[in-house]
Amino acid sequence: MNWYLGVLKKYVDFSGRARRKEYWMFVWFNILISIVLAAVEYATGLADAESGIGPLSGLYSLAVLLPSIAVAVRRLHDTSRSGWWLLLGFIPLIGALVLLVFMVLDGTPGSNEHGPNPKE
Repeated sequence: MNWYLGVLKKYVDFSGRARRKEYWMFVWFNILISIVLAAVEYATGLADAESGIGPLSGLYSLAVLLPSIAVAVRRLHDTSRSGWWLLLGFIPLIGALVLLVFMVLDGTPGSNEHGPNPKE
């Protein structure tokens, strides 16, 4: 839970580096919270039948949009890549696969142009 809260505290920090653990724990908690919110919306009838999204899910998605982008940029920095690589996500399928590989790769050992190694 500390990893999740740590990312939320640095919600507009696009500089520095983020470890794999920080990034993936944030993703994991986002998935869990989204599933719980969706279950609550379906159980209470708040979910829209056409889109499948209710007000709670929509507000949560908006609330974590900026922190999600920031931690993804910091994760790319950890692999010595610019945050602009995140734009690959707009390329259908291939872009998402390439970004997945980048997010899974180990960070650059030692310092790089984006700061010191967060593992040290």
